[in-house]
Amino acid sequence: MSLDLDADVVTLCGQLVDIESVSRNEREIADVVEAALGPLAHLDVVRRGHTVVARTELGRSERVVIAGHLDTVPLNDNLPSRNDGVDLHGLGACDMKGGDAVILRLAAGVPDPARDVTFVLYEGEEIESEFNGLGRLVADDPGLLGADLAILMEPSDGVVEAGCQGTMRVDVTTAGERAHSARAWRGVNAIHLAAPVLDRLAAYEPRMPVIDGLTYHEGLNAVGISGGVAGNVLPDRCTVSVNYRFAPDRSEAEAVAYVRAFFAGYDVSVADSAPGALPGLDRPAARAFVDAVGGTVNPKFGWTDVSRFSALGVPAVNFGPGDPMLAHKQEEFVPVEQLRHCERVLAAWLRGKR
Repeated sequence: MSLDLDADVVTLCGQLVDIESVSRNEREIADVVEAALGPLAHLDVVRRGHTVVARTELGRSERVVIAGHLDTVPLNDNLPSRNDGVDLHGLGACDMKGGDAVILRLAAGVPDPARDVTFVLYEGEEIESEFNGLGRLVADDPGLLGADLAILMEPSDGVVEAGCQGTMRVDVTTAGERAHSARAWRGVNAIHLAAPVLDRLAAYEPRMPVIDGLTYHEGLNAVGISGGVAGNVLPDRCTVSVNYRFAPDRSEAEAVAYVRAFFAGYDVSVADSAPGALPGLDRPAARAFVDAVGGTVNPKFGWTDVSRFSALGVPAVNFGPGDPMLAHKQEEFVPVEQLRHCERVLAAWLRGKR
């Protein structure tokens, strides 16, 4: 299998979709991406695992990173690709081989950009963070990611979504005392003790801070509850799993402090956490990009890998073809006009045109 970087972006997207690359099975797609980019004289290409990085070294005053992940969620009877003339259907078409196709077209088609570019096509985004190729670069080779702006081509319906909210999951636990359910007065039911936890969540009023002119909307929700020993035993333990989506003006430490204060009086433990990313729209490179793209700029409510760039001090936005609501669905597709639109806009911006 090989990629034709001279093909139009829609054809190239179909070629990428037809290379099955479920997470942990990215070797083939990384091989063909590396083989396609390697002969391009204007790019320095390096590979780390199944992550491919291609950089221009033209001495420009600005550098931008344009990144996309190569892996997909598992197959769901949605290969091979299908183009009906309006939409290109298939596993990963939306999330995010449409964005990858745009990246590859830019890498091949804009050999003399007005700003230096680092193209990153990485593995392991759809699974545990330890496998994330971008995360590994941040930890092991951050110099490859230095830039004035990063663009993550996650599906955003072809509009800019700036920054992202942080996400945290905590376990709120109540402790009771076991007893036979026929003599319930001899024990304490830990599940019943969890009722005030749910009452607090039901009364929660979300914080909605405005950052760089964008209104973020926090959320605090129970996403699971566990407890119980047997059908005739009062449970001595109950755990409510709570997800907190916090605006990027709060650090992880501040988010933990808020949740602990919210559930004061209860045992609270952090199960997992990832920081948000400030939109950085006050930075010149980010503002120039937004001005070039035009249209609406939205806050990103979900978490994406832009957070990894923010940790390096690089402002980052999400901008890619496809409706994010279709990600991971069997019927996912990407509109062919959005593919062309994203390529046109980014190519003009890289060339220094408006």
